[in-house]
Order: sequence, then C-alpha cells, then structure tokens
Amino acid sequence: MGPGMQQRMARHWTFMHQGIPAAYQAARNPLSPDAKIIDEGRALYQKNCASCHGATGMGDGEVANSLNPSPALLAYMIQMPMSVDEYMLWSISDGGAAFEIAMPAFKGVLTRDEIWKIVTYMRAGFPVAQSQ
Repeated sequence: MGPGMQQRMARHWTFMHQGIPAAYQAARNPLSPDAKIIDEGRALYQKNCASCHGATGMGDGEVANSLNPSPALLAYMIQMPMSVDEYMLWSISDGGAAFEIAMPAFKGVLTRDEIWKIVTYMRAGFPVAQSQ
C-alpha cells in the first residue's frame, strides 16, 4: 500500500480500532432527504467541497491534482458501511490535519446543520439541480 493510500486509510483504521471523538459519537443526521434540504446541501457542497472532490464526488475538482493524497471519491465512499453519520460528521468537521491530509476542518466554517445538509445531498447521490 502506497503512502497516499495509508494516509487515506488512517481515519478508517482509527474509527474501527479506537472509535471517534466523543463530540461525534452516536451523532445522527436529523434532516429528512426532501428536495429543499438536498438543494441546500448541493449549494453548500458546490461552495465548500466541489473544488477538491468534484461536482459529483469523483475526486476530480479543479484543485484535485495538486493534492497528495488526492481527494476521497465521495460518490463511492458515501455508500460504504463505514460512512455512517457519525463518521461523516467527524470527517467533515475535523478535516484531515490529524491524518496529514489537506482536507480542511469545516467545524468553524459550517454549522452542524449545514454539514448534515451536505451529507444528505451526498447520500441522495449528488443529484443535479432540477430546472424550474
């Protein structure tokens, strides 16, 4: 396993063997996946996440090639068993500094409710906006 993959797997290993910080334990997304929440999540994702993770979560954002390791493929990751609510909240809130990854921490930028909207949008499959 190369160094980039080891960095990516560090959070997963920590989650599986040591758990997550108490602030995120048992956290559950309180939002329903209705059209309004998904639209708001899309806007937040596009503003805060797409430049690295890409418009559809495929790790192909405009700055993705300058990052090492490359951004997570969120379109796939969101479907994995490890991507439970508390894991997603922890990952987005705390970012990757503890794992030597460039992912910024968003807990000082986004509210918890805004993070849940992004998670809801990702769980909905990164849908494109419907024309009005």
